[in-house]
Amino acid sequence: MERNSSQTSGGIMWFFRNRGFDDKSINEMFKRCKRLESVQKERASENWEYLRSIGIEERKLPHIVSKCPKILALGLNEKLIPMVECLATLGTRPTEVASAIAKFPHILSHSVEEKLCPLLAFFQAMGVPEKQVGKIVLLNPRLISYSIESKLTETVNFLASLGLTREGTIGKVLVKNPFIMGYSVEKRLRPTSEFLKSLGLAEVDLQKVVINFPEVLCRDENKILRHNFSFLESCGFNHGQIATLVTGYPPILIKSINNSLKPRIRFLIDTMGRRLDEAADYPDFFRHSLKKRLERRYKLLSRRNISCSLSEMLDCDQKKFLLKFDLIGGFT
Repeated sequence: MERNSSQTSGGIMWFFRNRGFDDKSINEMFKRCKRLESVQKERASENWEYLRSIGIEERKLPHIVSKCPKILALGLNEKLIPMVECLATLGTRPTEVASAIAKFPHILSHSVEEKLCPLLAFFQAMGVPEKQVGKIVLLNPRLISYSIESKLTETVNFLASLGLTREGTIGKVLVKNPFIMGYSVEKRLRPTSEFLKSLGLAEVDLQKVVINFPEVLCRDENKILRHNFSFLESCGFNHGQIATLVTGYPPILIKSINNSLKPRIRFLIDTMGRRLDEAADYPDFFRHSLKKRLERRYKLLSRRNISCSLSEMLDCDQKKFLLKFDLIGGFT
């Protein structure tokens, strides 16, 4: 959509071009935000400078405005300042508000009274501590665009159906992973939970997965979880052992096969000379760093011909490990 000469001379086109926007991106913004037609360059400049003054880097502003051109049409005192000031009360660091706006610029177009306040109240009703409510919104500012009545309540109802309590454990899940609220219950969360149940996880085990590792519930069942399950199966773990591994260390289903699982299993068998059963009995084996913990501790124990279980080797901090096996002075 081309701007005619009178519109160009009106100033807003000059405003965009003066800040490095090309004609294609300018026209795209006009298509998406009809209000730009009547925006004067003075208002656009004022809003632009305000965003810069709150800590948004100049180089990031073109991308932010491209994502939400409506920002330049909003009233500074009526919309932008009230939202920014409210968000500022939620954070603990000055950079958090600027970061949230950069992630989801549309947050500035929402109403403090009609959207932000009800959202904060919703999370508090879920048992989220007051000091953590702001962290959730600033970490995932897109939450403000979701409907509380349908989208957010649906997710909470689903979590409750798994046995999580509305005024306790659900709040902990939301604090640990605010992005879980953005996933579809029917297309992602429920299929993943059903897959975990099919592995043999009991209800209490599934609850532990969701509370401690909600990111597992958010991953695609077919693209990731089943793929990792098949890999573990191909390595020689039976279904019961895989269920034990998932219960003990749920991220095993979402870890990179080539960068995480395969190197650890190869080290376990080829270097340490141990059996898969030992890893199945100690799922946290897959949690420990290969370079910083597994290889270094195995090297120290091998020098002294010390034999021990994986849990004895790994389930303690460095100081206790050295004392336990009388290795003080032998760690390099």
